[in-house]
Amino acid sequence: MGPIGFKELVVILIVVLLIFGAKKLKTIGSDLGSAVRGFKKSMSEGDQEESVKQLKADAEFSDSAKSQTAEKSEHKV
Repeated sequence: MGPIGFKELVVILIVVLLIFGAKKLKTIGSDLGSAVRGFKKSMSEGDQEESVKQLKADAEFSDSAKSQTAEKSEHKV
């Protein structure tokens, strides 16, 4: 059994159109598009939050490294 070809896809679309009707199919498509957009938005927001957390952690690390370096230089003097 190979991949779905063009003919099979057309038959599936015709059957779906007959079952749901044109108006309902339009609503289903719209709802599906909204769901996909919401999913993509939440994924990108999660990536942004993760990036912000990483930047904060890097900044805290560099600040602590600078303070340790300053303390070591004070003890040498």
